[in-house]
Amino acid sequence: MKKALALALALAGSAGTAYAADWTPPKVPDPIPDNLTWYGITPIGALDLGYAYQTNGRPLGNVVSGLEFSPYTTTRNYTGQAISTIAHSGLTQSFLGVKIEEPLGAGWAAIGRADTGVDPLRGTLSDGCSSFVQNAGIPYNQQNSSGDTSRCGQAFNGQLWGGVTNHQYGTLTVGRQNSFELDNIAKYDPMELSYAFSLLGVSGTNGGMGSTQAARWDNSAKYVYDFDGFAHIGGMFAQGGDGSGFFGNSYGVNIGGNYRGFAIDATYTKEHGAVNLQSAVNDALNSTTLAASISDNTAWSVMARYTFNLGGGYIPPASYPTKAEMKAPLQQDRLVLFAGYTNISQSNPNTPVTFGQAQGDYALTSIPGDLPDNNAFTTAKVLNFFWVGARYELAWGLSFTGAYYHVNQNAFIADSKFTDTAACLANGASKVDCAGAYDQVSFLTDYALNKHLDLYAGATWARVTNGLAAGFPGTPAAKTFGGVNFSGTATSIDTATVMTGFRIRL
Repeated sequence: MKKALALALALAGSAGTAYAADWTPPKVPDPIPDNLTWYGITPIGALDLGYAYQTNGRPLGNVVSGLEFSPYTTTRNYTGQAISTIAHSGLTQSFLGVKIEEPLGAGWAAIGRADTGVDPLRGTLSDGCSSFVQNAGIPYNQQNSSGDTSRCGQAFNGQLWGGVTNHQYGTLTVGRQNSFELDNIAKYDPMELSYAFSLLGVSGTNGGMGSTQAARWDNSAKYVYDFDGFAHIGGMFAQGGDGSGFFGNSYGVNIGGNYRGFAIDATYTKEHGAVNLQSAVNDALNSTTLAASISDNTAWSVMARYTFNLGGGYIPPASYPTKAEMKAPLQQDRLVLFAGYTNISQSNPNTPVTFGQAQGDYALTSIPGDLPDNNAFTTAKVLNFFWVGARYELAWGLSFTGAYYHVNQNAFIADSKFTDTAACLANGASKVDCAGAYDQVSFLTDYALNKHLDLYAGATWARVTNGLAAGFPGTPAAKTFGGVNFSGTATSIDTATVMTGFRIRL
């Protein structure tokens, strides 16, 4: 942690000194055109690669080649190993896709988006579910990286939707879309859903209202009406089904607004029959099915940010500026403050699920005695997410961001088994249904050399305690598996990560 903070502070100090001395940033040619649109179709994408060091983690997997950046995870497989490796998607999930916007006349336009996450180190589609199959039934100390996700090898594991928009009548889209919650945390997360430096990015728990598989809604319709940029309101409905992340119908509403640098959004979401993958250690050895619990999720959130335009730092355009440069707003230094809160409650499903598929058509375990668990939330499991942060942006492309994330979990009853509060207090990390907490502090320096290329370096430290640390090797009552006892006395697990890299965006 000390090394991580030292690196972040050194970057900030050196950059601040350079700016104070009126250092002129290097001009880096940008070979990518600003406009690649053809008949309303624009290619989009990102390539994010770098190098990372982690004090406590798991080796990279054969399927999930990236680090498990945070100990807020279902895999519970951190075993004290320091990892130093090439890594990807530190700031942004590497992806490929297209977006569509084509005028239809009378103020109407056709819009759409199709994108898919990729693993640039392996040249494959992102497929977190297959990592559970890879690690099925393997003891903790032999597992490699894995993670629950809604990206499970589908051809379009990101978004795939189309619709129409009109300034007077609003925007209607249909298909596979981000939930309102995922859309909003992308706007109000200081780290912009960074995998390496943000809990909100590396874990889909918040975006999926408690269930990572439900962060992106298949078979959904979303309507948003914007009141001239001052306020907006929207509704969303999804017809759940097999292989869609949740089995029952779900809906969400969103309301927000903007005024003189201040922006705020509030959401309410209800999901039925959501899929929650369990640790791969709970699967049978060589199993090709996935152990899971099923829940009905209720969530509400409020998020806000405030932007101070500080002036100064303006770089005059070239002697013969382009029309686009002449129309562009003046470049100014900015300070942006962020804050957010989400409350999530998970309960047993009203309609039990006894068989079916997770995202990507991975079959859920359905052998007798090992069905999907429909009683994992006998009393409601409640998660509270809090975060705050700030970003200072210099007009010529350098920015500094700091953020703090906190989660707390209540003590709840799972599978109709009484939760012994005294035992939780005495051995806080002994059970997943005991109360627990998560804390993360992150620092990031990012330099945009041009519109399409930026370099970054940052550091983060994260810790889970008590119930949220349950099942990690070295914690009380961790599993005995294959004759090996992984239990210990620690009631918390922590890790620090330092990463530097580059990102290319279309």
